[in-house]
Amino acid sequence: MNTRMRRAAVAVAAGAMAISLAACGSAEEAGGDNDSTASAAKGDDIKVGLLLPENQTARYEKFDRPLIEQKIKELTNGKAKIDYNNAKQDANLQAQQVDTMITNKVDVLILDAVDAKAIKNSVQKAVDQGIKVVAYDRLAEGPISGYTSFDNEEVGRTQGEALLKALGDKATKDSKIVMINGSVTDPNAAQFKKGAHSALDGKVTIAKEYDTKEWKPENANSEMEAAISAVGKNNIAGVYSANDGMAGGAITALQAAGLKVPVTGQDAELAAVQRIVAGDQYMSVFKSYPQEANVVAEMAVALAKGEKLDSIAKDKVSSGSAQDIPAALIPVVSLTTANINDTVIKEGFYTVDEICTGKYKDACAKAGLK
Repeated sequence: MNTRMRRAAVAVAAGAMAISLAACGSAEEAGGDNDSTASAAKGDDIKVGLLLPENQTARYEKFDRPLIEQKIKELTNGKAKIDYNNAKQDANLQAQQVDTMITNKVDVLILDAVDAKAIKNSVQKAVDQGIKVVAYDRLAEGPISGYTSFDNEEVGRTQGEALLKALGDKATKDSKIVMINGSVTDPNAAQFKKGAHSALDGKVTIAKEYDTKEWKPENANSEMEAAISAVGKNNIAGVYSANDGMAGGAITALQAAGLKVPVTGQDAELAAVQRIVAGDQYMSVFKSYPQEANVVAEMAVALAKGEKLDSIAKDKVSSGSAQDIPAALIPVVSLTTANINDTVIKEGFYTVDEICTGKYKDACAKAGLK
């Protein structure tokens, strides 16, 4: 793990106790409980399976994997074994990877699902073999024992409110907005969309709206081209994009049409931060991946050792197949030029030198990045 990631993990872990997490969910019984009686007590020599969904979004390999692995090692005095796989956006491949984890007899599985519904049977198979499953970032269906993610509806509201702020006096019911949402196979996408609509509906007109297959930037690019053709390039006031990769695809289409309007994003990817500095993208959503990674590692280690999650998971959530799942929901921050220093730079995600390359140097100086 590089020095910046260690700084980020330490800085966030130190402040994690001060953050108040929002509670939600149901009072019904959980599909996967956190009762320690089902697991024999173990020491530090545990085996943890880690399955991440894709590698197109930079965060998973750059942040999530190394941060989770580092925290698990810290919590187990370096004795834990970690089996890792990335599904590369292939739900069938991820199901096979779960089977491999079962064969390898992991004690606990951290799962970030490609398709939250399709993975349900695989989750059940793992639980039937005595393996606890922790849902990470996306709430998989099935008997999940714990879940950590960001407050996804709040992410959407944050994006929608930022877009309205960027529009200023143009934020009227006559203003036409294009919405580029995430994949329908990702339950988070529906929550982002719901949160965004709660901010935008009634204040602007949603002229075109898309659910983007596999979150792919090239698909967002095609959708934006279609929207420009259908709505008219002089009639689009702004673009809601659910993440940074798709924002990049949409911005490419806008630039090809000679348009510059506010565009939202999410994940604080390096390219997006550079676009924000340059004024091509208005905002992104900054998420403290070190905090999310720390929490899921704590959950996984506790469950593998047969311990309860009471001190870790203060919230409750529900999926389509389970209720009252112990959860920890992490707050988010709207990232604009005004707070780049206080977010991605301060927490060690990127250095000024990484952001302010070549053509971005002048814009960085104007933004006061240091």
